[in-house]
Parts: sequence; C-alpha cells; structure tokens
Amino acid sequence: MVLGVLVFGFSLATLSGQMGVATDLPFPLLVLIAAVAGAAAWFAPRAWWPLAAVGALAHVGFAMWPPLLVASYYAGTRLRERRDIAAYAGMGAVTVALSAGVGALIGGQREHLTGTLGNATLMGAAGIGLPLVFGLWVRARRDVLAAAQERAERLEREQVMRADQARAQERARIAREMHDVVAHRVSLMVMHAGALEVGTSDSRTAQAAALIGDIGREALTNLRDVLGVLRAPSLPAPRAPQPTLADLDGLLDQSRALGIALTRHDEGEARSLGPTVERTAYRVVQEALTNVHKHAGETSADVSIRFLPSSLEVVVANQPPVRQAAPLPESGWGLVGLRERVELVGGTLHTGHREDGGFELRARIPA
Repeated sequence: MVLGVLVFGFSLATLSGQMGVATDLPFPLLVLIAAVAGAAAWFAPRAWWPLAAVGALAHVGFAMWPPLLVASYYAGTRLRERRDIAAYAGMGAVTVALSAGVGALIGGQREHLTGTLGNATLMGAAGIGLPLVFGLWVRARRDVLAAAQERAERLEREQVMRADQARAQERARIAREMHDVVAHRVSLMVMHAGALEVGTSDSRTAQAAALIGDIGREALTNLRDVLGVLRAPSLPAPRAPQPTLADLDGLLDQSRALGIALTRHDEGEARSLGPTVERTAYRVVQEALTNVHKHAGETSADVSIRFLPSSLEVVVANQPPVRQAAPLPESGWGLVGLRERVELVGGTLHTGHREDGGFELRARIPA
C-alpha cells in the first residue's frame, strides 16, 4: 500500500512537470495515469510484470520514470535465468530508445531530457540499470542467507540425530550390562531360594526362602520392564498396575518376615487420593524400609500415614538397631531419587537422625 502511494505521488509530480516533463493533458487524466501506475506498484510484490508494462508505456509516452524504476528493482529480485535478465535489459534499452525517439519528435523540454543520446543513456542507466543491479544484489543476498539458514537447520537436525543415536546405543549398552549382571545374579538368588525351600525341613526356613524367591521374581519382573524401556524407548511404557496405598500392607509383611517389627498407624479420615499421590507414598515407604534393612538390620519401626485436609504425610521412623547389621552395597542415589520424585508432585521430604539414635523420614505430598 505504501509503495503504491509513493509511486502515485512521484508519477503525478513527474507528469505535472515538478520532477519531469509537463504535459498538456487535463489534470484528471494525469491523476488517472498516476493512479494506474500506483495500482500496478501496489500489486508488484505479487506480480511485477504489470508494473513493468505500465512503466514502459508511461516512459515512452510521457517520460515518466517512477513505475519503470520500481519495476526494474522487482525484476532483479525475481529473475534468475541469465537469458531472462538479458531479455529484460534488452527491452529496457528498447524502451529508452523509443522514449528518446519520441522526445526528438516532440522537441522542447522533452527533447532536452530524453532526445539526445547522452541523456537517453543516462536515463536508461538511472531508471533501469541501477535498480535492476540493486534488485539482483538483494536476491543474491537473500539466497545466501536462505542457504546459510538451511545449512544451519540441516546441521542442527544431524546433531539431534547423532545425539539420539548415541543415547540409543548407550541405552542398549546399559540394558545389556543390567541383563548380564543384575538379572543373572537375581536369577541365581531365586534358584537357590527355591532349592532351599524344597530341601530344608525347617518350616521357618522354608517360609523365609519362599519369601526371598517371591521378592526375587518380582524384582525380575520389574527389571524386565525397565530393560524393555531401555532397549526400545519409543515404545509405550508397560501398563502394569502400579502400587498404591492398598498394597502397603503386603510391603510391610515382607519387611516383617525379614525381621523388622513394623507397626502401621493411620491418622485422619482415609480417602482416595489419586494414583499419583498414593504411588508416591508407596515408594516413600518402600525406600525408607529398604534403608532400614541396609543400615539398621533387625529393629522396630513405625509407619504413619496421616490424611491431612490438603496433603498426605508419610512418616517412617525406626529405632536404633538391636545389633549392627552387615553393611550392604549402596547405590548412593536412593534418597536423592526419592526427593526428586516427591518434589516432582509438589511435595517435600525431610530426613535425619533422631535423638535416640534412630532415623526418621518424613514426606508431605499435596493431595
């Protein structure tokens, strides 16, 4: 729109003699000619050839230069083949020659402006040549920038692909290591527990061996799910039922069978809190009891589940160990991962030693 208004204004100024050769045509006709040039200029970003045609006719008939100047610029930005550029330059030369011929026939100020060879050459270079060269430079610069952007995008895509490939290879390597080491050792544990269960005559030993076998088989099932996700991360995660507070008693019974005296306390009005909150609470108790097994051995502990108005509080507090248990290997990431899990749902986790020498883990989860 702005370009059309500018071309209209400069064209009318040229026709009226302020910036060119004045004509004897009525002023309304001059306004109409300038309006046609302005309309063609407004349409030039979509199609430049109508403006070039209007500019050529106006330059030959009235020595009006604004439409041809703008058309030459757009021709430079659109033409790509050398023959097309040469053809346009040739037609521009013909237009300038015809304008010079008309100026020589009319005489007067028109002959002084376009009738001589030098003036015609100067008008052609200024009205056609320079805008055409400038348009070619703009197009070349745009092509260079587009090529650079395309190359940067291609390199970024290749970098993402290489990173994805490296992650997939690392996932596969971790999965192989876990299968070869962890799964193999747990399988041996389950097999020996089964042999002990069958071969012993002590009912208590057989019961403990059966419990160990059940825990080992459950661990193998969970490990198989994790290995499946590691090997094929694009596949959906397994949809097996996730533990909730309803499964908490089973977890406590397993710990009791391994020698920990556990007492569960439920406070507040029990209600359904959603799978995410209950699963997080279950993992909190699971990790706390695992640490009790590792560091306290045979001792007693209290598990408190407090249903508060806007949150669920889980407290696991154990007494000092009766006798020091043999140290177990530590991953070093249990409480760190548990804290991240609790904070991910907007909760808080606090851990620390108590005055009597025991240990307390307290988690508050928004509900």
